Amino acid sequence: MSILHTVNKSPFERNSLESCLKFATEGASVLLFEDGIYAALAGTSVESQVTAALGKLKLYVLGPDLKARGFSDERVIPGISVVDYAGFVDLTTECDTVQAWL
Repeated sequence: MSILHTVNKSPFERNSLESCLKFATEGASVLLFEDGIYAALAGTSVESQVTAALGKLKLYVLGPDLKARGFSDERVIPGISVVDYAGFVDLTTECDTVQAWL
């Protein structure tokens, strides 16, 4: 069974990302969107935590939300895939369950 975990809160304001990474099982997908995109940015205090998660999880960030906050794809931590809205929909249909971390 595949699970898509979604995180839409900034890792600098809530512990949603931390909880998600703690409980997500090997091979699961994690989509960062809305303010959750800040966790995908290189050079932040959570970069090492996110990079470590790339060893067991597939991480994605919603490109339109990156751009809406003034960031380009070049700011994204290597290994995180940038997806558009159609990619978001594809992830939800490819996975058996969606778990939102609020």
